[in-house]
Amino acid sequence: MKKNFNPASLSILFTLLLIVPALHAGTNRPKKSDLHRPAGSTIAKPLSKSFREEADSLYSEIDLGSYGLSEKAFEYALKGYTYLIEHHQITKSDIISICDFSQSSRNKRLYIVDLEEKKVLINTYVAHGRKSGSEYARSFSNSMQSHKSSLGFYVTDQTYYGDHGLALKIRGLERGFNDKASARNIVIHGSEYVGPDFIKFNKFNGRSFGCPAVPSSEADEVIQAIKNGTCLFIYHPTKKYIARSKILNS
Repeated sequence: MKKNFNPASLSILFTLLLIVPALHAGTNRPKKSDLHRPAGSTIAKPLSKSFREEADSLYSEIDLGSYGLSEKAFEYALKGYTYLIEHHQITKSDIISICDFSQSSRNKRLYIVDLEEKKVLINTYVAHGRKSGSEYARSFSNSMQSHKSSLGFYVTDQTYYGDHGLALKIRGLERGFNDKASARNIVIHGSEYVGPDFIKFNKFNGRSFGCPAVPSSEADEVIQAIKNGTCLFIYHPTKKYIARSKILNS
């Protein structure tokens, strides 16, 4: 019989890492602002054996390797996802989305995963910022008007209709890395410069002003799947982010 994914089991493992010590003791819930404080460590703290085994098991059962997602990107994503659940930042715990910007923009590098059903719901293309790089994203920023992508963990918000049709607001949770996303109007939206039709005639997908834009033909499906309180992780093995992310180094 297929075992259903239970976020509580990961919470127990995460507690073993001392990531959220004494979280449930009394009323000492961490302040929301603590999510934004950069850590002073030089490398991300290693995963415990039990957490890594749980992550590896999920990675294999969902068969994420066949979709091209690296095991390390998934481990980081799962670590942050569990942290955000413990800190009550996520209201819909069944879905996690991962943008793997270590990959070429020619790849389908957006993964929307149902952790309860243990399956990939959507795997599609996603754009990075035009000043982050050409085919590969190599530079990231949280600055206004940078036209670069911002790394880290987000929580999805409400939808609205804008210049690109249906769009989804996302809220950056990491100070110094993505907490200006709302002010920069970084959202998920559809675009004609992303997708198989575009790369038929171009060396790589088009780029945005920093938004994780998806193919217009799939935008509604993507947005409906992840709106209203799910975890989004924009990943790249940039040393500065891995070393200073509060969420990865707690």
